[in-house]
Amino acid sequence: MTAMTPDQLTEQVLTAYAGTPDPRLGQLLTSLIRHLHAFAVETRLTREEWLAGVEFLTATGQRCDGERQEFILLSDVLGFSSLVEEINAADGATESTVLGPFYVPGAPVRAMGDRIGRPEDGSPTLVRGQVRNPAGEPLDGATLDVWQSSGNGLYDIQDPQQPPFNLRGVFVTGPDGAYEFRAIRPVSYPIPADGPVGGLLRSAGRHNWRAAHIHAIVSAPGHRPVTTHIFDAENAYLDSDAVFGVKDSLIRPFRPSGPGDPPDVSYVAEMEFVLAPAPETGQGRGAGSGT
Repeated sequence: MTAMTPDQLTEQVLTAYAGTPDPRLGQLLTSLIRHLHAFAVETRLTREEWLAGVEFLTATGQRCDGERQEFILLSDVLGFSSLVEEINAADGATESTVLGPFYVPGAPVRAMGDRIGRPEDGSPTLVRGQVRNPAGEPLDGATLDVWQSSGNGLYDIQDPQQPPFNLRGVFVTGPDGAYEFRAIRPVSYPIPADGPVGGLLRSAGRHNWRAAHIHAIVSAPGHRPVTTHIFDAENAYLDSDAVFGVKDSLIRPFRPSGPGDPPDVSYVAEMEFVLAPAPETGQGRGAGSGT
C-alpha cells in the first residue's frame, strides 16, 4: 500500500466539505483549506511550529474581552483588515480604512459644533467639512460617528481617568451636508504590545506605533457607509503605520487657527466625505472590518 501524499489528503478534506449546504460558506471553506494546506506544504511546517501557532492563537483569544479585541489587532498588524477594506471599497467614495479594536457603539448624539472631549485632553481642534454623494450633492441626515485617543495616547476604554465616551460623539448633518465638531489634534500612540500581537511585532522587528488620526464612520440613508480616518499631515508615522491604515487621500493639514476661525480652537482641519449609493438590491455593505 502506498503512503498518502499531501495532495491526496487535501483532496480528501475538500471532498468531505463538498456538500456544504450554503454555497458561499462552501466557497470560503474550499479556498481556506486549499490555501492553508498549500502554506504547510510550501513552508514544510514542523510539528513544533504548528503547535506554536496553535498556542499563539489560543493566547490571542484569551486576551479578548469586552474592551479589547486581540484578534482584530492581529488582523490589523498583518494588513488583513486593510486588505478587506480595499476589496470592498466603493468607486467614487471616500477611501476606507481599519475600524480598529477601540470602537464603542452608543456614543452620544451631540449638537453640531460641540466638543467631544475635555480641555485637558489636548490641543483644541475644529474639524469641519461636508458629506456629499459622488455627484457633489450634499447629503441631508448623514451621520458621523467619530472617536479618537486622548493626548496621552489612550482611548477612554483604556484609561480609567477618562469618563465614558470621552472623545466620542455622533453628529447629524442638515440639508447642506455640512458638519463640524471640536476635537483635539490627534497624537501618535502605540497599539497594545503587552499581548501576543505585541510579541509578534517584536519578533518581526516592527514598531507598534499608529500614525496620528481621528476615526469616523460616516453613513447616510440610501448610501453605503464608510469607516475611515483623518490623518495629520505632519505626523512622523505616516509611512510606517503599524496597521497599514494610511491612505494618501485621507491625509489632511491641521493648520494653526487664524483670523475668521473660532477663538476657542488652536487648529483647524477640513475633510470632505463622499458616500456612494447603496446597491439597489439588498443592504449596503457593513461599516468596516476591524486601530
